Amino acid sequence: MAGYILRRSISAIAVMAMVGVFVFLLLRLAPGDPAAMIAGRQATAEMIAGIREQLGLNDPMPVQFLHWVRDMLGGDFGTSIFAGRPVLELISQRLEPTLSLSILTMILSVTVGVSFGILAAWRSGGLIDRLLTVFSAFGYSVPVFVTGYFLIYFFAIRTHWLPVQGYVPIDGGLGTWFVHLILPIVALGLGYIAFIARVTRASMLEVLSEDYMRTAAAKGASSYAVLFHHALKNAGVPILTVIGISFAYLIGGVVITETVFNIPGIGRLVVDAIDNRDYPLIQSVLILTSGLYVLINLAVDLAYTLIDPRIRY
Repeated sequence: MAGYILRRSISAIAVMAMVGVFVFLLLRLAPGDPAAMIAGRQATAEMIAGIREQLGLNDPMPVQFLHWVRDMLGGDFGTSIFAGRPVLELISQRLEPTLSLSILTMILSVTVGVSFGILAAWRSGGLIDRLLTVFSAFGYSVPVFVTGYFLIYFFAIRTHWLPVQGYVPIDGGLGTWFVHLILPIVALGLGYIAFIARVTRASMLEVLSEDYMRTAAAKGASSYAVLFHHALKNAGVPILTVIGISFAYLIGGVVITETVFNIPGIGRLVVDAIDNRDYPLIQSVLILTSGLYVLINLAVDLAYTLIDPRIRY
């Protein structure tokens, strides 16, 4: 296990290095000059040249990249070009809304998705199974922003049951904080619930068809023991894999959801940074989210051995 952790750590560092190079080149080679955008439409060529020199944009790209990596390894992610404030300060201010939305969405998706998948596999061919098929098709096909606007129209505008948009911090009241997140969580989580439920159902059906499952039932094991102690444990690896994959999809979904529901999170921050071509801010967010995803994948791989003892590295 120690050797496997070491190998995976080295591969994770290599992946992050490639991501860093890609992000750096992608932003630098994209059309547009951030110095011209900062200077404004009335700026002269001398003003633009001065800003480029101040930002280090006149240095060769390898030099810019090395300076960026050096500063980032030292904990300095740069200063936002337009806000004029440290990047980490801007990200930390937007972190709570994004974490609240992401964590609650994953809790809802995993809990409901796995439960639906187990029930559908247990009652394969029945009403629950057919309803899950319809729900999965709906969850896959309808975009997040369409679901979000529908929920806003019905639950906020027509019935006035829930707030339309916005975000209330946790210190503003736990109940108010949660109420403002109900619609965004449901809109973002429907697709993940459908995805996890379908994979759970398929994995459970495969395990339930094995001979040892019939043997356990023939020996008098209860339905609960068959489903959760035997079947779910052996079907856990594909389910855990799809949960890890869902975190990657969640990054893109959060950006759209925060825009629809006017949540001041990191997703909105990235959209504004892209519009302003704020290099330091965009690069920092992409690097941090990529690093988080790599760590999640590593944790999922290590968790395989806890679910299935047959897996050895």
